[in-house]
Amino acid sequence: MKFEVRLLESAAEFILTQDIKMRAKIQRTIAMLEDFGYNLREPHVKKIQGVNDLYELRVKVATNICRLFFFQFEGKVYIVTSGYVKKEDKTNSREIEKAYKLMMHYKEG
Repeated sequence: MKFEVRLLESAAEFILTQDIKMRAKIQRTIAMLEDFGYNLREPHVKKIQGVNDLYELRVKVATNICRLFFFQFEGKVYIVTSGYVKKEDKTNSREIEKAYKLMMHYKEG
């Protein structure tokens, strides 16, 4: 592993609520982030437009889609803030705001 991924409590709780197939795919995608870091690109990672430093891990199993928000912290460390099940084409702005607040709170110490 070249990179470290840490889950905030809200992200860990979200992952635990998912079914076994989705949890497995989430773990696989997080492992890819650990292996490839900033070199991991779409379809797995996408920058959140209009929000500095915030990205989404994109996970899909069949027709089920979820997003996990994360940011880079201190070089080779990634912090996963939260996640949600995506039910609309557009990324949920309330979920982005929640992830941003968690990121800012974490950065402030």
